[in-house]
Amino acid sequence: MSKRTLGSLLVGVLIGLAAGIYLGWVQFPVEYTNSSMQALAPRYQEEYTVMVSEGYLVDRDVNAALQRLAPLEKQNTPGYIQDLTERYISQSNFPAIPSMVALAEAMGRLTPLMEVYRVPVAPTPTTPGAQ
Repeated sequence: MSKRTLGSLLVGVLIGLAAGIYLGWVQFPVEYTNSSMQALAPRYQEEYTVMVSEGYLVDRDVNAALQRLAPLEKQNTPGYIQDLTERYISQSNFPAIPSMVALAEAMGRLTPLMEVYRVPVAPTPTTPGAQ
C-alpha cells in the first residue's frame, strides 16, 4: 500500500468519523420521552428509592411510599427495599441509611443488621397539655 493510498484512507476515515459524530450528537441526538421508570439505570432507580424513603420520613405514610415505588415495577417491593438497605449499610452509604431503614421497618423488613440505624419515632401528644 502506498503512502498516498494510506493517506487517502486515513483522511476518509477521519471525515467519516467527524460526520458521524456531528450527525449523531448534534444534528439528530436521541431524545427519550415518556420512558417508564423501569427503564432507568439501576443507579437512578436506587436514587429514586432513596428519595421516596426520605419522603416517607416526612409523611410516615407507607401506602403512599408503596404507590411512589410502584412505577419501578419491582416484583417484591419490600424485599427490594430490604436488599437495597442492607447493601447501603454494607457500603457505608450513611446519608441514605436512616430513611431506608425507616421505610424497611414500616414494610416489616427490619433485620438485625438494620437495628443499629433505626430512628425512633417521637411520640406525639394526643391531648392538649400532654407532655
